[in-house]
Amino acid sequence: MESCIKENEGKRAHDPLHHDRTEKRRQNACSVDVHCKEIIADRLVWVPGPIIVGAGPSGLAVAACLKARNVPSLVLERSNCIASLWQLKTYDRLSLHLPKQFCELPLMPFPPEFPTYPTKQQFVGYLEAYAAKFAIRPAFGRTVVGAEYEEGGGGVAEYVGRWLIVATGENAEVAAPDIEGLRDFKGPVAHTSAYKSGGAFRRQRVLVVGCGNSGMEVCLDLCNHNASPPSIVVRDTVHILPREMLGLSTFGLSMWLLKWFPVRLVDQFLLLVSWFMLGDTARYGLRRPPVGPLELKSLLGKTPVLDVGTLAKIKSGEIKVQPAIRRMTGHRVEFVDGRSEDFDAIVLATGYRSNVPSWLKDKEFFSDKDGLPRKPFPNSWKGERGLYAVGFTRRGLMGASADARRIARDIEQQWNAETKHGQSRS
Repeated sequence: MESCIKENEGKRAHDPLHHDRTEKRRQNACSVDVHCKEIIADRLVWVPGPIIVGAGPSGLAVAACLKARNVPSLVLERSNCIASLWQLKTYDRLSLHLPKQFCELPLMPFPPEFPTYPTKQQFVGYLEAYAAKFAIRPAFGRTVVGAEYEEGGGGVAEYVGRWLIVATGENAEVAAPDIEGLRDFKGPVAHTSAYKSGGAFRRQRVLVVGCGNSGMEVCLDLCNHNASPPSIVVRDTVHILPREMLGLSTFGLSMWLLKWFPVRLVDQFLLLVSWFMLGDTARYGLRRPPVGPLELKSLLGKTPVLDVGTLAKIKSGEIKVQPAIRRMTGHRVEFVDGRSEDFDAIVLATGYRSNVPSWLKDKEFFSDKDGLPRKPFPNSWKGERGLYAVGFTRRGLMGASADARRIARDIEQQWNAETKHGQSRS
C-alpha cells in the first residue's frame, strides 16, 4: 500500500522527508488530502517510511520506536506544536492522574527528580525532550482532511508512502452536548479545552456540565478561586475512587492485583476500600454504576474519577451536585427534577471524540459511529494494506506505548524485507 498525502498548499523544502517524484509512484495508493499554509513548488513528496498523522504522545511514541529500528517516518501535525492538546487546551492546574511510571513513553523514562504525578508543564517538557532525543521533527500546519486507498492514484500535491499510521487519538475534537437553549444562554459558555483557571470566574455562579476527571477537577479549581459556589451536573452514574489507597496509587495497586485475581474480584476490593475511605457517594448525588470500575473501563472505555479533593468540597456543600439539564432560558437553567437556578457562566466538561471518520475514507478499520478501530484491544493497532492506529486503546499512554512498539516491529519487518529485496535487485 502507498499512502498519498494530497496538499493544496505547503512548502516542500520544509518537509523532513523529500525525494524526487520520478519512478516513486506505484500502482496502489492511500490518498490523504492535507491543508497547509504555504505553497509547495512540486506536487509530490515521496516518503520512504510510514506517514504518521498526529504529533501527540501517541504519534511521538511510534515515531521514536520506528527511529530506534532505523525506519524513517514523516509526522504530520495540524497545529504548530507537538502535543497541542496538552499545550493549548488544558487547564493550568492539571497534573497526570496516574503515577509517572504508567505514563512514560517507550525508550525514555521520566527524569527521576519528577514527582509521582508530574504537572502539565513537566509532562510537556518531557515530551519536548523526547522529540529532541529521537530527532522527531513534525511537519506542522498539516491538517489531514481526507485519506483513502487508491488504485492507480493521481491528483494534486501528495505525500506518497507505503504505510499510514493514524495517531490523532481519541481526543481530536471537542464533544459538545445537545442541550435545549444552550446556544441562547446569556452568559459565557466554554469547553474545558478553553478553560485555564478559576481566577476568571471569581464570585460568579458557574455550572460545570460533566463529572469526569476534568469536570471534577475544574469544579475544584473554581471552588478554590472563590466561585460562588460552583455546581456540577451529574447526568449519569459515576465511579469515584481515591487516587491512592493503602499507601499506593489506586491504578498501580489495581494493575498488581489483576496479575493474580479476576477483574470482578479486584473491582469488589476497590469499591470496598473506596467505601471505607470516601463513604457512600450516592448520599451526595453520585450514584455508582452496577458494573465495577475496571470492568466498566474495559467494556465501555469509561474512566473512573480519581478524586483529588473535589469530593470533600461536595460533602461540605462548597460544591453543589445537580441532576441532568432539561433546558436553558437566558441565565436560568432548569433541571430534570423540576428545580431551576440562575448561572453566570457554563463550563462544558463533556470530553472529546475521534475525528478519524471525517478524513479517513477507509470504513473497514475505523467505525463511523465513534471513530475508533472496530477490532477490540489488543488487536486494534493494525488494519489492512499498510494502515495502522496508535492511541485508540482507551488505555491511556500505556496502551499507546504498547501499540507503538507493535507497529514499529511490524513495519520494521516489512522495511527490512523491502530493503533486502531492493539490494538484491541492484
